[in-house]
Amino acid sequence: MTVKAKKKRIEVPTMNRARKAKFQADLAPAEDRAVRALKNELQLTSNTDFLSDALALFRWAVSERRLGHRILSESANGERRVLIFPRLERVSPGVALPRVDITWTEGELESLAELASAAEANRPTEALIRAMRD
Repeated sequence: MTVKAKKKRIEVPTMNRARKAKFQADLAPAEDRAVRALKNELQLTSNTDFLSDALALFRWAVSERRLGHRILSESANGERRVLIFPRLERVSPGVALPRVDITWTEGELESLAELASAAEANRPTEALIRAMRD
């Protein structure tokens, strides 16, 4: 009598490989042109590369604001400009927001008062329509 030995199957643990997520955005024509121009300027050939780089930059900015750091640019002559980005301020730990003082002339205040108290416009002006397209 012969005894047949059963071959044991070696089970390789399956790793749950994360599927690559698809991302689609509906952009206004001006935003689409801006993305294409940035991709061209940065010599990026794919939307994936663009989004990955943008995500890395945004992740860094969020972590800096979370630590209470200000994000600024500095020109060659030492002039500094602080980035004011309301969405980033949501993660800052109660740091005082940058403040801008505006000195209004009497005429500017009168013009602002007229605009603020004017009746609602029936439709957008041609200048506004052109500005929204750009």
